[in-house]
Amino acid sequence: MTAVGGGVPVGDKLPTLEDVARIAGVSRATVSRVINGIRNVDPQLHEVVWNAVGAIGYVPNRAARSLVTRRTGTIMLVVSDSESHDDDPFMGRFFADPFFGRVVGGLMSVCRPAGVQLALQIVGLDEARTRLVAGLRHGQADGVILLSLPPQDALPRMLTDAGLAAVMIGRPAQPVPISYVDLANDAGAALAADHLVARGCQLIAMISGPVDVPASHDRTTGFRQAMARHGHAYVPTLPGNFTHDSGEAAMRGLLATHPDIDGVFVANDLMAQGALLALSDAGRRVPDDVAVVGFDDSSAALTARPALTTIRHPLEDMAAEGARLLLSRIDDPTKRVTSVIYEPTLIRRHST
Repeated sequence: MTAVGGGVPVGDKLPTLEDVARIAGVSRATVSRVINGIRNVDPQLHEVVWNAVGAIGYVPNRAARSLVTRRTGTIMLVVSDSESHDDDPFMGRFFADPFFGRVVGGLMSVCRPAGVQLALQIVGLDEARTRLVAGLRHGQADGVILLSLPPQDALPRMLTDAGLAAVMIGRPAQPVPISYVDLANDAGAALAADHLVARGCQLIAMISGPVDVPASHDRTTGFRQAMARHGHAYVPTLPGNFTHDSGEAAMRGLLATHPDIDGVFVANDLMAQGALLALSDAGRRVPDDVAVVGFDDSSAALTARPALTTIRHPLEDMAAEGARLLLSRIDDPTKRVTSVIYEPTLIRRHST
């Protein structure tokens, strides 16, 4: 029999909780609290314990742990969409859009140190939502981080009616007693308006997101109100659906009807990338002929040519806060629902 890590046996003997405690230099009770997801433990001890777990290859007995704690040690990121994804079970958009990757990164920054696993579920049809809620009620996960895309989505209400722990990234479209983390989208759009006007743009247009999505509605309203305060009573607008292609199509449409546009606000960076392509094809130089401001400050803003001036949407921080709210609610289901609103900032690059 060989030994590693200061005499911990390996081979036909599986590492034990006591082995982890010896390697970590803490008590068996501390190891148990960390592995069982009890969060009144010093965060530094969390790291020490999980490093010891990794070093000796200890595998917690999740079935036994669940019997003791009545928890799975898992939270679920649920993307609630309006379409079936049976022909695309991995939802190509989920992995292609920088938005979703940033949310996952923020969640993991909290889940990993807490020893909590993150699962992903994508639901499109009503039957899938019903199955999801039934599975959660039977202990499939301890709680849900919800990205709700359809404006009339029933899932937020279904989760709260079932008494399940849930937190939304983005405010719900309908009044529902659910905690959420959001951005002051209207204030962000106002920053874009102020910047374009200060730059001297005279005919400023907008490419909005879907009109019935709360974040898109707030960005549209915030931009129009700010423009009105600057004396611009009318803002030419065409909607997109937050994709590169829709931004390109909307920009072509705006140029066809308003060829003198010299400034444009685009409600997310992916659409702004498409708008830049349309402007280039039309022979319009950015920013010399047309100034462009995006929204999100995602990787798309950095890879755009020219690099986009954009409104910073701190998704990683927001997702991390959502995870903290959810873990807190799992620990104490009696906590009242709450909201946390982040403030946007303007990030100036080369498109204005």
